[in-house]
Amino acid sequence: MQIAVSMWSLHREFYSRRLDVVGFVKWAADAKADGVELLDVFWKDFDTEGPKVLDVLEKTNLKVGAYAVGNNFVIPDPEARAQQVKIITRGVDMAKYLNTKVVRVFAGDLAEGIAFDAARGWIVAGLREAAAYAKEHGIILALENHGLLAGKGDQVQGLIADVGSTALKATIDTGNFLLVDEEPTDAVKILAPLAGHVHFKDFRPANAEEAPSYPALSGKRFVGTIIDEGVVDTREILRLLQDSGYRGWLSVEFEGLEEEKIGASRSIANLAATLADL
Repeated sequence: MQIAVSMWSLHREFYSRRLDVVGFVKWAADAKADGVELLDVFWKDFDTEGPKVLDVLEKTNLKVGAYAVGNNFVIPDPEARAQQVKIITRGVDMAKYLNTKVVRVFAGDLAEGIAFDAARGWIVAGLREAAAYAKEHGIILALENHGLLAGKGDQVQGLIADVGSTALKATIDTGNFLLVDEEPTDAVKILAPLAGHVHFKDFRPANAEEAPSYPALSGKRFVGTIIDEGVVDTREILRLLQDSGYRGWLSVEFEGLEEEKIGASRSIANLAATLADL
């Protein structure tokens, strides 16, 4: 297994205009990552940036572990859902351009008046269509346990089973399970055999004055932290992944309150040390 770092780890740097995709790849190399996870939301001008990113990847000898899109199938309008499929298929095209085999995808967001069972058919239909395109192009879609609607291990497992495509696997996000009141190691036991990509993220319970923090279904709140400084059992999850035969990318996704470059760098170092000690 190799360690990548997701550009979301430095999203505040990007939104404050202190960083672009090229600069992020250079920083990731300095932080001693093996690769990067790039997100569609961070391109400013792809026609200009795309060739520069390929050039800096070659110069730094970094690989793209995964390309990530931000789709949402929990939308009643069929035409709007069709546009969400196009977001994924464009992501597949981008993955081929960036020489990666994995596109991270979502099921959809929690929406007022729409329960998971009501949205399940929309999610399955959209993912099935997108997975057919991905399979045609030799790409794996990896469904993340993202958000409060479909974030439990058995929900992700069930959606993958319903879609029934070898081109759809799971993105295991180690921290997000806490937001749906699930113990991360229990969820990883369910999803490890289906893993196509992994986000290593750590959370701890939030103090009342800490912001931003993330609400769980139970009403508890969590705040991101450096890997191995929160409540996620990094070592046990690595062991479960290893025992399941997973040999893909481990992508650090730092969401803590610390300065992002420091927090993400320490997360990479901590994850690397624990992995080496297995």
